[in-house]
Amino acid sequence: MQSDATTVKEYLDSLPEDRRKALTAVRKVIRANLPKGIVETMNWGMISYEIPLTTYPKTYNGKPLMYAALASQKNYMSVYLTAIYGSAKLRERFEAAYKDSGKKLDMGKGCVRFTSLDTLPLEVIGDAIGSCTVEQYIATMEKALADARAARAAAKATS
Repeated sequence: MQSDATTVKEYLDSLPEDRRKALTAVRKVIRANLPKGIVETMNWGMISYEIPLTTYPKTYNGKPLMYAALASQKNYMSVYLTAIYGSAKLRERFEAAYKDSGKKLDMGKGCVRFTSLDTLPLEVIGDAIGSCTVEQYIATMEKALADARAARAAAKATS
């Protein structure tokens, strides 16, 4: 469910009380662990944590580089952890810590889905948010883009 809200307050105020409380608690953990240089905005219809274009203007789509996001979907809530999506080491560490928490992980590539605050280990989310610096994240994303370009070129050369 994408929102038309233009501010974080407007977004949170538009949610049912249980969702607002849950996302507010997760947001507090995210903000407490957010690496320096990342800003909170509303983008893509959700609360987004981004590296501003003034810091890193070379994005593939001309938009700020998203580091994390928080959203209320139709049947669940989501924390998008793009830093662990781009790093096998960080993802393995995250998955192990989640398992150790005793809570069941419901995750896509970088999206952790949860239905209530009780099902989300906030300390594990906080650790994932603080797991890399802006510089490390940019380097990871640049490598991923370079690898994707090289794979496309190789595929084109063999066809």
